[in-house]
Amino acid sequence: MNFTGERNEGGGVKVLNLYAGVGGNRKYWRGCSVTAVESDPKIAAVYQQLNPSDAVIVGDAHEYLRENYADFDFIWSSPPCQTHSKMAKATRHKNRKFPNMALYEEIIFLQHFFKGGWIVENVSPFYDPLITPTQQIGRHCFWGNYEFEADDVKRPANFINLSNVKGKNMLMEWLGIHYEENIYYAGNHCPAQVLRNCVHPDLGLEIFLAYQSKRLVA
Repeated sequence: MNFTGERNEGGGVKVLNLYAGVGGNRKYWRGCSVTAVESDPKIAAVYQQLNPSDAVIVGDAHEYLRENYADFDFIWSSPPCQTHSKMAKATRHKNRKFPNMALYEEIIFLQHFFKGGWIVENVSPFYDPLITPTQQIGRHCFWGNYEFEADDVKRPANFINLSNVKGKNMLMEWLGIHYEENIYYAGNHCPAQVLRNCVHPDLGLEIFLAYQSKRLVA
């Protein structure tokens, strides 16, 4: 797979999709050219298979945002959620981790420096959010600079515990995203985790359409 990192020429809204994963949020976006940043080469390769017209960059999404934010009209960021999730507190592991403050760094950065539309997404945390979300939908918190209405998408039964190949297949059907490979996050042996982390495409579309509508009116 050739990850050039070059901007595509799809036209329309210039979108930056950070911590892109396999691109659940992006699946139904139209009228845009998308640059996606994902740190894991194998996950990025699947994203590229699913979204061949996107420019895919394997690298540090946090740093890419700081250096390139001004080149885009719309930014969606989904920083890693594991240290914020309720599971981080519920687990019996003794190796506790500090919540990753990159989440709030990016919200504050976008609030004060970015002139376009933006969304930061994460799971509902085990603590009271340090910055009040713009919207909470299902298990997701969203921070952004525009109002939107969107419906949660019912998840498969026992969603959190879908952790094997059968669970992967169930989640692919739910998301409408299909690929052959079993891909894993570093230190993780669950082939379904990368799919559990996805924002459902229907939800991602509603939020993006709300931005496009606002942009047309402005």
